[in-house]
Amino acid sequence: MIDLNIPDSLLIKKYQEGNEEALSTLIKRHESRIYSFIYSKVKDKDISNDIFQDTFIKIIKTFKGNSYKEEEKFLSWVLRISHNLVIDHFRKVNRMPMQRETEDFSIFSIMQSDSQNIEDQTITSQIQTDIKKLIEELADDQKEIVIMRIYQNMSFKEISEEKEISINTALGRMRYAMNNLRKIIEKNKMILDY
Repeated sequence: MIDLNIPDSLLIKKYQEGNEEALSTLIKRHESRIYSFIYSKVKDKDISNDIFQDTFIKIIKTFKGNSYKEEEKFLSWVLRISHNLVIDHFRKVNRMPMQRETEDFSIFSIMQSDSQNIEDQTITSQIQTDIKKLIEELADDQKEIVIMRIYQNMSFKEISEEKEISINTALGRMRYAMNNLRKIIEKNKMILDY
């Protein structure tokens, strides 16, 4: 009988040494969090179950191949695997759950949550990296406005003064930038939420 308070890293070690019960304990410990995470993305029980199972198939293969690295927490690692499988699923079915840019929601607002746990922070960090790469694809005048508005937190009035352009020009460039970012995201079938 396995002690239920045993750390994840020890359960992994025991499983790699041949103790199948250690894997069952590990799955039971985290299945609710992992399944909820997957379901929050796909909103379908059957697909969530499939992705959940695929996640653990990947985990078992990694453990059996002795290629698991303990640099990060087990749950963060598993959620990243799940997230990638969710992305794969949406690529296969050629659709993606992405909120539209509106007055109330910006693709950048996901980067500003104050109450994130470590798993969410890992995913947010990846999203931030992806968004920065996307911004680099914009025309220079649009890229400049986005960086000033989002990363330097400047108002459109401040931007117009700094760039010596009208506020309407600054707003127009921001609107074009958002439209172009949306097109790039849709073309690449990216998921920018978690």
